[in-house]
Amino acid sequence: MGVINLIFLGKMGELMEINMKLTKAIQEVKYLATENSWRYRPIMRFCFYQYEQLKYWLYKEEIFEELRKHPEFVTYTIEECQQDLETLVQWGNVVPVQDTAKARTVEEFKTKQFRYQLSEYAVEIERMTITLENLLVEGASLEPKLIERIREALQQLPAMAEAEPKVTGSWWHGLNADFKTLNQNYQDYIRSFHSLQAEELMKSTAFIAYKDSIIEYLREFIKGLQTNSYWIEEELRSFDQKLIETVIKKVFVYEKSIPRLETVSQEDIYENICGRWQSIRQWFLGSENRSSEVSKLFDITNELIRKITRYAAQIVENLNSAANRKEEYKKLAELFLACDQMEECHKLSALAFGVFSSRHLKGDLERETESISTSVFEEPPLMVEIRPRTRAYREKIAKKPITDKSKQKEKLYQEYIQNLRREQEVIKGFIHGNQIDFSTLPEISVPMRITLLRWVGRACASWDRKGKTEDGRVFRLIDPPNGARCNLRCEDGNLEMPAYKICFEEGQSQ
Repeated sequence: MGVINLIFLGKMGELMEINMKLTKAIQEVKYLATENSWRYRPIMRFCFYQYEQLKYWLYKEEIFEELRKHPEFVTYTIEECQQDLETLVQWGNVVPVQDTAKARTVEEFKTKQFRYQLSEYAVEIERMTITLENLLVEGASLEPKLIERIREALQQLPAMAEAEPKVTGSWWHGLNADFKTLNQNYQDYIRSFHSLQAEELMKSTAFIAYKDSIIEYLREFIKGLQTNSYWIEEELRSFDQKLIETVIKKVFVYEKSIPRLETVSQEDIYENICGRWQSIRQWFLGSENRSSEVSKLFDITNELIRKITRYAAQIVENLNSAANRKEEYKKLAELFLACDQMEECHKLSALAFGVFSSRHLKGDLERETESISTSVFEEPPLMVEIRPRTRAYREKIAKKPITDKSKQKEKLYQEYIQNLRREQEVIKGFIHGNQIDFSTLPEISVPMRITLLRWVGRACASWDRKGKTEDGRVFRLIDPPNGARCNLRCEDGNLEMPAYKICFEEGQSQ
């Protein structure tokens, strides 16, 4: 397969290159989701912990002895351990090196005693998995202090243009670290409110206990965001472009001076710096077509406060309703207890559980008399149809057989054909010299005007100015010389338009 090299616009408008490095499959992550992942992952985790302790090389016996300490690996054998390590070697997770120092005989040399080390990919993958495992435990937060630090860092930007590249580079790394933390934390924190667990918690009574603290926390963040974001926006707008370019060049000089094992082009380093600065600007200022993340954060946070308040009000209302109902039942029980005779209990029951509130049915009732002395029983009855107030209720539809409408269809078709023929006869009278000249047309009907303008529209939409009529005739639209115009007379008024000509191909005008 040839080299893929595609260029397209990314989210921020910068050009992103799609090549083989980006599109190739990463086989080093196979051990995370496969049949024997329960064996591969403990091996990788043990190797990573040893790597953190600067013990880079491990023998299979060391790995095997560690796994056998756990109940899940009681029946685990050294052969299975060797097989798992070979699989991880194939995937590029561990790197084997033969240890010939301990080989005393030819047989021991042939057995190939290996030491194993984690590959660079594997180290980063294990770090990522540990981060994912502790993502919900660590949680996220909204810290106004991050906004303050970003504001203080931007205040130092003019001074960074005059500072040494090392100082400017350190300032740049601090600014980016705070910005990255702020952006990630607010997304994680907001996302936690939209989880199923959070929804269930906000509907429970336990949520009332810390409802106020959450609202206060969000309001403090909004206050800090408002205090600092407006200043940051004004500063970002006021910075001179030459000043920004000077600071970026100093950061570029510092980044170039950092020794790296991997090969990174200077263009990539410079573009990365420019892209990060543009991301900070757009986060606070937005772009022509998109609002800033600051404004979105304001809206999202305020919506969260309204949502929390709404849920809390519903919970309190339900609790109060239940409490009031409980007191009502207690009072009713006391009244029954105070009754001396069963007859009094019956009367009290009828009063308490009878129809104690009326229901009024509205209808188009036409009275025969306006006399107020006429009893309601003397009025004619009014029939009121009552329907269930449920979403599942549907009116029954009487099933009717399919009606044969072939005669009506045939009639409509014949009428259409007759109208088309009449239209063609009229158009034939407009054709002179195999063409229709709009400037010489007489007064035409509304349907004829619609037809002619529809032909003009078809030709204008075609690159070769050609079109086709309803009966299959091909024509070309001729533009008027020097932009000449004409007055098309119609039954319902006149239309001023270019003096077009419709020229039919030879033999198609009739």
